[in-house]
Amino acid sequence: MTPALVLAAHGTRSAAGQRTLSALAETVGRARPGRRVELSYLEISSPLLAEVLPAVPGPVVVVPLLLAGGYHVHIDLPAVIARSRPDALVAGWLGPHRLLTSALVRKLARAGLRADDAVVLGAAGSSDPAALADVRAAAHRLAVRLARPVTAAFASAGAPSLEEAVERPGSAARVAIASYVLAPGFFHDRLTAAGAGPVSEPLGADPDVAALIWHRYEEALRARRATPRHARHPLAAPPDLRHATR
Repeated sequence: MTPALVLAAHGTRSAAGQRTLSALAETVGRARPGRRVELSYLEISSPLLAEVLPAVPGPVVVVPLLLAGGYHVHIDLPAVIARSRPDALVAGWLGPHRLLTSALVRKLARAGLRADDAVVLGAAGSSDPAALADVRAAAHRLAVRLARPVTAAFASAGAPSLEEAVERPGSAARVAIASYVLAPGFFHDRLTAAGAGPVSEPLGADPDVAALIWHRYEEALRARRATPRHARHPLAAPPDLRHATR
């Protein structure tokens, strides 16, 4: 039986954010007609992951709709899985990845990026150094694609702060912010209020984001098949396989 795909987003009070994530789930489903795709949330929004998982028959792969590791990946998600669906296979979080870079480049161009703009990759932030490193790696990928420096900056925890990055544009006349968030809501509002020049729209229901979600799904299944049955852990694919295919 083909495993169902359950998308696990953080959750948002923003109606626009919820619509965007629903649109992303629809884009993911259209990419593979006939596959079961369910959208769920870790908190705040409905339906909750803890409610969705028991209702899905057969094998399940959970793909976190999170751009970096951190508390929600390492603490929240495993706790929900352990309580409600210990047989579920959990894929790696989304970033960094070349498909996200492609989406960021397109959205920056649509926002009006100019050749002389300084570029900041604006992310939510985290108290987890590994999560911050994921964002900085995404900024490096974007810098290579744009052939100019890109500074990773954070709207909450992490340095430099978004405000610090915007206030120090160097010789550039203005700062363009690449929104490293999936949907409208609290953090994207912080990006737009930072006083920069153009701010790209959230990654949202971009076809490359949908393709990356299916890539993480397949990656998790390959990792499970490559692991001897007696050594399989129900909560995660081996991290070395996930990182090797970014």
